[in-house]
Amino acid sequence: MPDAPMTPAEPGVGSRATRLVPSALSARLHGEVPHRDAARAFQLARRAFLAGERIEMGPLAAELGVDRTSLFRWVGNRDALLAEVLWSLAQASLDHAEEQATGEGAERVVDVLGRFADGLVTAPYFRDFLAREPQRALRLMTTGESEIQRRYVAAVEELLATHAPEAGRPALPRHDLAYLIVRISETFSYADLIAGEEPSAERARAAFALVLGA
Repeated sequence: MPDAPMTPAEPGVGSRATRLVPSALSARLHGEVPHRDAARAFQLARRAFLAGERIEMGPLAAELGVDRTSLFRWVGNRDALLAEVLWSLAQASLDHAEEQATGEGAERVVDVLGRFADGLVTAPYFRDFLAREPQRALRLMTTGESEIQRRYVAAVEELLATHAPEAGRPALPRHDLAYLIVRISETFSYADLIAGEEPSAERARAAFALVLGA
């Protein structure tokens, strides 16, 4: 029997990771008193990204009717804004994957991560971004320079703690296992940028299952 689905009141694993690894912008967006101007700028940037457009600070400031200095004060630099937009989409995808996943234990973790990897491989707006700005994409998503990778690791740690607490023990601490899984996900999801190969959610899922013994 699959585990019972999450109740609507429970925050999903992506949302939990955002709380565990906050950024200056996420604090402005999700604090007790959200910063209205930052939220307005963020929503416009997110809408442009989903439309396949390049986020540019000058045009965004003009659309908001402010100068660039005000925009930078609200949301930080372009990388900070872009990273938050990217993670907001990843967060929603992880939350949905966790809600839809089936199975128990390590199998459930594999199903969540496999569903998430499929979104990375197939979402047209995301693949457009990778093709448009490959070096920036890899820097923002596969290094510790921005919060994206650290949040993804935190999300995987949460999944392991919840569904497969003994996975990897005693050979690897949970954080190290989560980091390994994230690197596997990146390898297969961004294979075209990293190795000139075809991205594959199926191969990512198979690798997750191998590592977790599912």
